[in-house]
Amino acid sequence: MAMDPFVEDFVLDPYPHYARVREGASAQREVQPSGMVSWLVPSYEHGRRVLTDAQFSSSFEHAEVENLRRGGLLDSAGDTTLGPAMILSDPPVHTRLRGLVSRSFTPGRVEALRPRVQEIADQLLEAMAPRGRADLIADFAEPLPVTVMCELLGVDPQSHGDFREWVTAMLTTPTSPETRELKHRGARALAGYLGELVASRQAQVDLGLEEAAQPDLVRALIRAHHDEGALSPRELVGMMMQLLIAGYETTRNLIGNGMLALFRHPEQLALLRERPDLLPSAVEELLRFESPVPRASYRVAKEDVEVGGVRIPAGSLVSVLIAAANRDAHRFADPDRLDITRPDNQHLAFAYGIHYCLGAPLARVEGAVAIGSLLARLRDVRLAAHAELRWRSSSLFVRGLETLPIEFTASAT
Repeated sequence: MAMDPFVEDFVLDPYPHYARVREGASAQREVQPSGMVSWLVPSYEHGRRVLTDAQFSSSFEHAEVENLRRGGLLDSAGDTTLGPAMILSDPPVHTRLRGLVSRSFTPGRVEALRPRVQEIADQLLEAMAPRGRADLIADFAEPLPVTVMCELLGVDPQSHGDFREWVTAMLTTPTSPETRELKHRGARALAGYLGELVASRQAQVDLGLEEAAQPDLVRALIRAHHDEGALSPRELVGMMMQLLIAGYETTRNLIGNGMLALFRHPEQLALLRERPDLLPSAVEELLRFESPVPRASYRVAKEDVEVGGVRIPAGSLVSVLIAAANRDAHRFADPDRLDITRPDNQHLAFAYGIHYCLGAPLARVEGAVAIGSLLARLRDVRLAAHAELRWRSSSLFVRGLETLPIEFTASAT
């Protein structure tokens, strides 16, 4: 069953469309407005297979070049928008890159950020509290992860606005030559900025310290760059681009989408207020129910391969519909019901297998701190009366609100 992800009723509520696609074939051909052809896999079972099966490559070397160009996945020089990124590699290259960045982006470094995440959340909420109303996206869900990522990378806070603009441009799904150029322009700007940042930090790295002991992630990654078999300069910039995009977009949409889901399910909101111990479980359910990233990054069929009896030709681009798989009744009981106590919630919001999102621990920390602090600080917070909700519609790989007007009982700072 074909679907058009750019029409208004899909943007407002894609889940009936996903349900119809899930009821169809296990893999379905999609032709995007740009002319790029890909195959969509909407079920949980087959989605997990595609994300782990060695017949599907994460590298574009197996794909048809002209198809990649039509989709804006290659620029005029033939490079990918992320450069030589971990997300676009297979073992042994992926194994090397993942191992190096894991030495820098450790669970300890993420957990050490929790007090600072809490501090940033508290500052944003204190500024909102006296007003009695706010835009939850512009005033909270967006500045929180951008600030955290900029501090993690050790970049100038004045660059926040530029980062938002560049990342939004990079995530645009090209539907015309103009939007394709917008995507590539954003990628060039972000790569240029990060390349200059790396160059400026080279002399500041203490080679006597291990990666985890470096004061920021950029210097940690540069330190890894000095080891045998380590990151090349282009790989280093590509890694930083990937971390920045994932760290910003996923958390922004988790907070915004998650709070909207709670507003629309007041019994679940009330339960979470009564039992804040359910916050970790609630975050997992919000990730499943309203997935911030509705599609997994493209895989490429290395040879003709069957998925549930459907033949996918060699060289084809394949994308798992994460948002559809996360509401698959064959895996989740009553999948269209929000249940913050749901057990065994093994959703695919952070993908699966060797490309499982490296930033997942940070997104979970930020999501839990943000939602928990919001409910604790803003009394009677609710969706604003007559609120007009606008969803971002320029990207197939992002589901997030443009604005989320809220009201609450004003209080002193």
